[in-house]
Amino acid sequence: MATGQNISSADYVQHHLTHLMLNLHTFKFGHTNNFWAINVDSLIVSWILGGLFLGLFAIVARRAHIGAPGKWQNFVELAIEKVDSIVNDAYCRKSSLVAPLALTIFIWVFLMNLMDLLPVDLVPGLLSLAGVPDFKIVPTSDPMMTFGMSLTVFILVIFYNIKMKGVFGLGKEILSVPFGWWLFPLNILFRLLDELVKPLSLALRLYGNLFAGELIFILIALLPWWSQWTIGSIWAIFHILIITIQAFVFMMLTIVYLNMASEAH
Repeated sequence: MATGQNISSADYVQHHLTHLMLNLHTFKFGHTNNFWAINVDSLIVSWILGGLFLGLFAIVARRAHIGAPGKWQNFVELAIEKVDSIVNDAYCRKSSLVAPLALTIFIWVFLMNLMDLLPVDLVPGLLSLAGVPDFKIVPTSDPMMTFGMSLTVFILVIFYNIKMKGVFGLGKEILSVPFGWWLFPLNILFRLLDELVKPLSLALRLYGNLFAGELIFILIALLPWWSQWTIGSIWAIFHILIITIQAFVFMMLTIVYLNMASEAH
């Protein structure tokens, strides 16, 4: 545990909550409050997990066969069937995009959440040997990552609104729903609030739950070693449920928002 380096508890917590940042102006690594900086650790971990997910599914798809399927093929087929069933129940139209999108969101978000179950000091400790000062291993505890994903969903919601209703149909809906044409300023205000809440709810719910979970694991790492194993194991078992639910909620809200965009009043 990193607390053996004669640092205070506050410094230990702050160290584990600090991102490996890259300043896009100077192209130098280090903690900065500059707006033009990116959290490199979140990008690296999310890209690696995304690549593993896509690679695994691609390998299973190429090796799939009708006769006695293996464990990985059973898992992939089960995941696809379950997500496809959920989309058929929750989405009002036929789409070749929504089901693959929902499956990708669930698996990818789940894998990023799963990083929270790794020992707190494992990856940062190994990377510190290579001279990396800070590294956060849980991408979904980074608001930049969760807002990036939610904004992508928001763009899709806007696209589906225009695609399904047309520019004039969407304009008519914005001006007349829900209070009629005479109260169109109020209709516009309500519509703006309704649309802006969607990416905020997606991003903040996922970020808040994973950041809290990560912080609890960090605080548990400050306890004596005999308490770490007991309390940490109990919290890890409970946290498995949390990370699964949060991935499922993000997927379901995405489907619901796209369904709302595809419906006509």
